[in-house]
Amino acid sequence: MMTIERHNQEGAEALAIRALGFIAADPELLQRFLAITGIEAASIRNAAREPGFLAGVLQFIAAHEPTLLRFAEETGTPPTDVSAALRALPFGDAAHDHST
Repeated sequence: MMTIERHNQEGAEALAIRALGFIAADPELLQRFLAITGIEAASIRNAAREPGFLAGVLQFIAAHEPTLLRFAEETGTPPTDVSAALRALPFGDAAHDHST
């Protein structure tokens, strides 16, 4: 578990990478992520090099409360750490929709 109080970019990137692994490990979640982002599965590695990709991963997790809570439970990450990490990443301050 990594509690994030004063989030730096490196810690935020590490959390986003962990979130990407969480998404990739769940076929249904991965399909939803790919559909929402418009990224093809074969292009994820290239997309991950783009500025804002990691922020997008955390936005995806944070935008759907059941997904956020499952990620938090399975990884031992406080849900508030996801928002703190998001703010620490490039393009992470953009507003995003929340759904339930």
